[in-house]
Amino acid sequence: MEVDVIRLLDATAQNKDAVIEQVIDTTRQIAKVSDENVIDIFKREFDQIARPQGKTLTQYYYFGNLRDATDDKILAELKTNLDGAVERAKEIIRNRVDQYGLTEPTIQTQGSRRIILELPGVSNETEVRHLLEGTALLEFKMVKDEDVALHVFQNIDKYLARVNKQDTSATDTSHKKADSTMANADSAKTATDSSSTAFDASNAANDSTTASADTTKPDSLHPYAGLPQEEQRKRYLADHPFTSLFYILHQSEAGSNFDEYGIMNQTTFPKGNYLFRTDDKNKRKMQDILNRPDVRHVIPEDVQICFSAKPDPTILQRSGQNIYDIYAVNSVPELTGDVVTDARATIDPNSSQPEVLMEMNSDGARDWARITGANIKKRCAIILDSGVYSAPTIQSKIPGGHSQITGSSNMDEAKLLAIVLKAGALPAPVQIIEEHTVGPSLGDDSIREGLISSLAAFLGVVLFMIFYYARGGLVADIAVLMNCLIILGVLAAFGATLTLPGIAGVILTIGMAVDANVLIFERIREELATGKTLRVSLDLGYKRSFRTIIDSHITTMLTGIILLQFGTGTIQGFAITLIIGLLASLFTAVVVTRTIFDLMLDRGTHTINFG
Repeated sequence: MEVDVIRLLDATAQNKDAVIEQVIDTTRQIAKVSDENVIDIFKREFDQIARPQGKTLTQYYYFGNLRDATDDKILAELKTNLDGAVERAKEIIRNRVDQYGLTEPTIQTQGSRRIILELPGVSNETEVRHLLEGTALLEFKMVKDEDVALHVFQNIDKYLARVNKQDTSATDTSHKKADSTMANADSAKTATDSSSTAFDASNAANDSTTASADTTKPDSLHPYAGLPQEEQRKRYLADHPFTSLFYILHQSEAGSNFDEYGIMNQTTFPKGNYLFRTDDKNKRKMQDILNRPDVRHVIPEDVQICFSAKPDPTILQRSGQNIYDIYAVNSVPELTGDVVTDARATIDPNSSQPEVLMEMNSDGARDWARITGANIKKRCAIILDSGVYSAPTIQSKIPGGHSQITGSSNMDEAKLLAIVLKAGALPAPVQIIEEHTVGPSLGDDSIREGLISSLAAFLGVVLFMIFYYARGGLVADIAVLMNCLIILGVLAAFGATLTLPGIAGVILTIGMAVDANVLIFERIREELATGKTLRVSLDLGYKRSFRTIIDSHITTMLTGIILLQFGTGTIQGFAITLIIGLLASLFTAVVVTRTIFDLMLDRGTHTINFG
């Protein structure tokens, strides 16, 4: 894809005449067939066409933040704007690709204005093409009061619970009809079953009466009181199929810490601040629910439910979890991004904290003053392509269109917000200039060859271990097999896709899985050679090789963590399977093999051949 940065040169020029238009047109023609930086082309053409006619860049370009503007300063500012346009386009594309849910996409810049995308697993190429080429939509929307959001969530709960119960009742009815048909075919058996059922029902009634006498009577706020804990959980999930997918955190007006809060059946909620948060897996489930046409009818027309565009960076850094905030906002925006003229990340000199300075044009400034004046102490969400990047609280009326946005956890987050705010500031369309599709035939060949290589690696390790370590090697082979099953099980549990880099990680893990057993078996052979018994040799073999095993696994795992942290796309796929495989091999090589040997000794085995 290519960002049309020449459009920026044209759009930011003032006092345009035939001379500057000729320079821009010539720059465009040369840029089509050259990878040279656009600013370098523009400067050269300006020097050749405009400067002999007595023209300077200061006649055509004006930037309010430049003092004592010169041609060199203007060129530097133009380069900054063009580089920023590419970064904005890259961020918008990344946000849209993430929303589409593709597996391991690769997004990287090439040269000064091009972006390369690798999108594996695309099933509808036309849909993705429209998704990538669409115009970025930046919106400012007021966040709804928490009690409004809570009631919307509660209504979705009630609707889904009612629908689920109707589906369950329909299923039970069909089962009863089937049972009735079978009963007509065997009346004697039906009579017997009927009397048994009556007996069970009477016993159930007696048990119910006894239970009622021993338990606390439920009330409207605690409808599950007196039930076993597991039954309470089942009832709560059945009654709250939507709100059970995310956390509700409440902070009282006294300003205490946020505590987890569970929705029950109340019609009013405690005052204070609320946070709604969910993880990756439940976010997808919630989006599926919210996209259902029947659920949309439950949500008021003036309410839109959005998710934060990026996971909370503080939680991600602390625990490695992708946690997203949930917002209920007005469906109609107060302002759109076309009023934003500039945004830049900086450091507040008073607090030394990162902040974003945003400027608007005259129309936007007038509307922004009215909006902020009417919504003091309320939150305004900054939304790009339906993803919330920030939701700052309006502290006071903001005249003049110059806003100061604080609350970013670090400078990188502030820079990202500045990029988002500038997404609608200047027109920089993105066009697909070249496209290659890797068909399923090549994919099938790669998968088949990857599986063959995995099988060959597995068989090679298995046969070698049996040949070299005899019966002990057979036990190690069982551990290798369990290791592979654990890797595939973990990948399946997280919904990951086993790509070719992942297969490479599995193959490497297969080879490394027996490293620990080689160390253990060699140590056992040394102990046996000194005349010790089998049980003592096993104990010492595992004990004295354990430190070396831990050292080797930790050093390799550190490498995998570095690849996962700083790598992208395929590198991360390899690192994930490598880390999972290391943890699995540590478990299987030490715990599984030792358990098998202990079972053999307990059953009377006196000798084990270690080759």
